Amino acid sequence: MTSLTLSDSIVVAASPEEVYDLVSDVTRTGEWSPQCRACWWEPGATGAVGDHFGGRQETPERTWETRSRVEEAQRPQAFAWSVNERKVLWRYDLEPVEGGTRLTESWEFLDAGQQFMAEKYGPDAQREIDTRQQAARSGIPATLAAIKQIAEQGTVSQN
Repeated sequence: MTSLTLSDSIVVAASPEEVYDLVSDVTRTGEWSPQCRACWWEPGATGAVGDHFGGRQETPERTWETRSRVEEAQRPQAFAWSVNERKVLWRYDLEPVEGGTRLTESWEFLDAGQQFMAEKYGPDAQREIDTRQQAARSGIPATLAAIKQIAEQGTVSQN
């Protein structure tokens, strides 16, 4: 199988440190994600690599929870996490640019995720994969626009 990857970028009029502090605060994800309604850190988590957090996703068709693991936490350059035992990888990359920060959000449906879908859905696996890919394709630009709006309104939390 081949990994499926999507990404998009936006320039945010805030410093990389401010944007990193915003996107790495998973408890705020529900403010900008069109699908993820809430996230919470597991006891003892500080946002470091190896820490876990839970999430609740909602679509018109269903509601479900996930468990994610922080894979990279490099302030102010990158924050990444894998979902449900490395089935999907999400990441934010931050680059200082004139006027602020170029924020790139990436989604990768890993081989383990595709294999899981094949085992769970059999002949309907590709349809399920396509549904998730379409959600990422439309969700990434919406998420980036919402993060930009929040960061530029000065509602970045002071950690």
